[in-house]
Amino acid sequence: MRSASAVWVVRLVAVAASILMAGCAGMDRNQHADALAASASLKREQITTGDFVLTAFVRVTQSHAPIDVYIEGDGLAWVSRTEPSLDPTPLDPIGLALAAVDPAPNVAYIARPCQYTPMALNSRCAITWWTDKRFSAEVVASMNEAVDQITARVPGQRVNLTGYSGGGAIAVLLAAQRRDIGLLRTVAGNLDDEYVNALHHVSAMPGSLNPIDYATRVNLLAQVHFSGANDFVIPPEVARRFIGAEGSTGCARVQIVPGMTHTGEWQKVWLQLLGVLPTCMTNGGMNAD
Repeated sequence: MRSASAVWVVRLVAVAASILMAGCAGMDRNQHADALAASASLKREQITTGDFVLTAFVRVTQSHAPIDVYIEGDGLAWVSRTEPSLDPTPLDPIGLALAAVDPAPNVAYIARPCQYTPMALNSRCAITWWTDKRFSAEVVASMNEAVDQITARVPGQRVNLTGYSGGGAIAVLLAAQRRDIGLLRTVAGNLDDEYVNALHHVSAMPGSLNPIDYATRVNLLAQVHFSGANDFVIPPEVARRFIGAEGSTGCARVQIVPGMTHTGEWQKVWLQLLGVLPTCMTNGGMNAD
């Protein structure tokens, strides 16, 4: 296992490389997202909720079909081990990249609070919402409102919910309170933030909810948790711990992706991974792998 300092060196190198690539491409973060979304006919929207104005990219072409909803990761929450970012908008929006290759007729991507939306429209935006309170009850409530507004366009249809990294935490917390989830997927998901923070020797997040505490509330949902074999940020053990907390009645599986890192090119294998189904969908039972 890598040391915490090594992990943070890797993160900082990745951030620096992303900044350089973005600069060379002549695009800022919003332009990059718009271009990525446009390639999949996903239209930018701003969704007003009680606490935040959230940015979404949506494509709905069949009102009588399920909708695939994607939740973004934590984005650029920190610029160093000790310095939080002033803007959490992702440099490389992997959650959006996954949504862009999803061929489903109805696809929606929801950025996390304070990502992409102009700060002038978000008077509540402050560093705490993408650090200590990134998985707080207020954040989950805002994301849930956004999902409600989007799913109103496909009334009565099931929601296939996917979250990347910290978006995996949000996806679990949403699924724990919704009754319209048909399938839950996480990609490199932070499903136990206390364990992950302890692993990297960083401060706890007392203002946030911990997804693993809600594992038994989602244990009857069809779910797949994808983990990169070479992910040293959120290693596969995190997903295994989550499924263990669900108990033996869960309809869940962990799928390890060989060679994949936390910020690897998940979008290049996503079409294939979309075909990976939970155990209860493949054998008719309710037992996890």
